[in-house]
Amino acid sequence: MTLTARLPYRAYIAFIHDIAMTAASFVLSLYLRLGSDVFRFVSPEVMVKSALVFTVIAAVVFRVMGLYRGVWRYASLNDLLAITRAVSVTVMVFLLVMFAWTRLEELPRSIPFINWFVLMALLGGPRFVYRTVKDRRIDLRLLQNRDQDRVPVLLAGAGDGAELFLRALSRAAHPGYRVVGILAEKWHRVGHNIHGVNVMGTLSEMDAVVDRLARRGEAPQRLVLTRDDMDGAQVRALLDSADSLGMILARLPRMTDFKSGLVDEIEVRPVAVEDLLGRPQMPLDRAAMRSFIEGRRILVTGAGGSIGRELVSQVVDFSPAQLALVDHSEFALYTVDQEVAAGTPGFPVWAVLADVRDRGRVDAIFAEFRPEVVFHAAALKHVPLVEANLFEGITTNVLGTVNIADASREAGVSTMVLVSTDKAVNPTNLMGATKRIAETYCQVLDLHGDGDHETRFVTVRFGNVLGSTGSVVPLFQKQLAAGGPLTVTDPNMTRYFMTIREAVELVLEASALGGRGPRREGKIFVLEMGEPVRIIDLARQMIRLAGLRPEEDIAIEITGPRPGEKISEEIFHHGEPLVPTECAGILLAAPRATDGPRLARAIDDLTAACADADAGRAIDLICALVPEYTPSPEVATVRPPLRAAAPGGR
Repeated sequence: MTLTARLPYRAYIAFIHDIAMTAASFVLSLYLRLGSDVFRFVSPEVMVKSALVFTVIAAVVFRVMGLYRGVWRYASLNDLLAITRAVSVTVMVFLLVMFAWTRLEELPRSIPFINWFVLMALLGGPRFVYRTVKDRRIDLRLLQNRDQDRVPVLLAGAGDGAELFLRALSRAAHPGYRVVGILAEKWHRVGHNIHGVNVMGTLSEMDAVVDRLARRGEAPQRLVLTRDDMDGAQVRALLDSADSLGMILARLPRMTDFKSGLVDEIEVRPVAVEDLLGRPQMPLDRAAMRSFIEGRRILVTGAGGSIGRELVSQVVDFSPAQLALVDHSEFALYTVDQEVAAGTPGFPVWAVLADVRDRGRVDAIFAEFRPEVVFHAAALKHVPLVEANLFEGITTNVLGTVNIADASREAGVSTMVLVSTDKAVNPTNLMGATKRIAETYCQVLDLHGDGDHETRFVTVRFGNVLGSTGSVVPLFQKQLAAGGPLTVTDPNMTRYFMTIREAVELVLEASALGGRGPRREGKIFVLEMGEPVRIIDLARQMIRLAGLRPEEDIAIEITGPRPGEKISEEIFHHGEPLVPTECAGILLAAPRATDGPRLARAIDDLTAACADADAGRAIDLICALVPEYTPSPEVATVRPPLRAAAPGGR
C-alpha cells in the first residue's frame, strides 16, 4: 500500500483510530514513566513536539506497511504480527530521528521501549475486543431462541476443522446446527474445549459420550467428520458406530468451501463413498511429474474414458507443449475436448477420432503429431461384455496395444505408458487375459530396448477405480435411487478400490519414475491399493449413507458370480517378486521370463484367428500365452460374430 492509495471507508476510520491511539500512547508512556510529575522533567513544548514526530512517523509507517488490509472482525495472529512489525519499525525510526535531532537528551531514554508496549495494547486491544463482540453476537433475541430448530451434532475430531466450523457457526445469521460435544482422536485433548464446546472423550469412547449427552437431553442426531483425510477404514468404523447409536454420519464442507466474510448458512455434507474407501494422501513428487510432462507433446488414447479424462485433466496442469486426444467414441471425445477448452482456453489440443485397432490410422496420427510421451488407456474393460465379445476384446486390448506400442517405437517416442489392471493377475476372464498379454508385449519391448535413447515402455497396474463407468459404485447408486434391491454377486467377493484422481496421480508418478533414470527392464509399476473391501459391506454402507436400513428399507440380493468374475482380485503374481521404489504407494513387480520371438509369432497367429473368426484357435493361443488362464464356459462356447473383425496388421 502506498501513501497515495485511497483507503476504503472502514479502513479510513481505522487509520484515524490508530493515529489517535499513537498520540495517546506517547502521552500515556510519559505518564507511566514519570507519574504526575511529568511536567517537572519534560516541558509541554517538548512533549507536543515529540508526540507530533512520533505520530507522523507512525502514520507513514502504518500506511506503507499495509496495516489496513485486514478486517477487524476477523482479526487474527497474522494481524497481530502485522501490528508488531509496524509498531517496531515506528519506534526504531523515532529513536533514530530523535537521536539525530536532540541526542535523546530531552526525554527519558526508556520512553520508546515503554511506548512499544503501550502502543501494541492500544492498537491490538480494540481490534480483538471488536471481533469478540461480533463473534459472540450479543443479541437477546438470538440468545432466547438460539436452540430452536437447531440440529444437535457431535464433532469427530478436535483439530482445525472443528475450530473453523464452530467459528463459522458463530457468525451465521441462522445456524442450522448446535454442537453439543467434540470427540478427539487423541486422548491428550480430552477435557479441553474449543470455543466453549467441550472435548468429551476420544472416538473410541463414543458410546459413553452419547449416553452422557442423552441423559442431559442433548442426544446428537449427527456425527460430523471434521477432517478431509480420515482413513477409509476409520470412516467405515465410525459409520457403523454412528448407525448403531441412531446418528447419521456427515462431514464438514472442505476447507476450500468456507467463504470469507459473513456466513449465512453452514451445511454439513453427506459422507461420500470416497470417504469410506479413501486412504491418507500419499506424498507425491510433483516436481518429477512436471519435469516428465512439461514442454512435451503428449498423446492419450482412450481420452474420453474415466481414466483418460482424468489423465488429460492432470496432464494439462503440468503444461505440456501440445496434447492429442484419441478416442473411437465421438461423444466421449467431444466431452473431454470441451472440458479442456473450458478449463484451459487456448490450450493446443488435437482431438482425434480414431480406433487403436486400425494400424494405418495409428501410424498416420503418430507421423503427424510426433508424440514424445504416450499414455495408452484405451481398452475394453467390462468383464461380462468382453466374455461375450471375444474378438472385440482381443483386437482392442491386445492388438490395439501392439499397434500403439509398435508405432511408439517406430516414431521414436520417449516413453509409452500402458494402463493395466489387477485382473491381469491370474486371470479368470478374457478381459484380464488380454490385458496380461498386453503387459507382456510391452515388457518384452522394454527388456529388448538398446541404449538410453530407445523408447521406454512403462506398465502401471491398479485395481478398481471409484466412479468409473460401469463400476459397482455407480450401479449401487442407480439401484438405490430406484428403491433397490442392491445386487451383489457373492457375499465373500472383495475388491481393491482407489479414487480416479489418486490412481491417475500415481500413474503419472510411476510414469515419471519409469521414464527417467536407469531402465527398469520390463518391470511393472503396481499401485499400492491398501486393504480389499467386501462388496456386500460396501452395499450395506451405501444404504446407511442414504439414511436407510439394509435389508429393512433396501434389500440386498445375491445373484451369483457373472461369467469370468473372480471372488478376490490380486495385484501381484507369485512369479513377480517385489522390488521397492523410492516413491510411497508405488511398488515394482519383476518381469516373468518371456520368449520375444515366440510372443511375436503368437500375436501374428492371434491376429489371423480374429480375422478368420476362429474362436477356438484364438482361445488356444491366449491359453498358451497366459498359462494360468482357464476360459469360462461362456467364452469356450462363444458364437462367431456375424462379420469377422478386421484388425490392423502388425
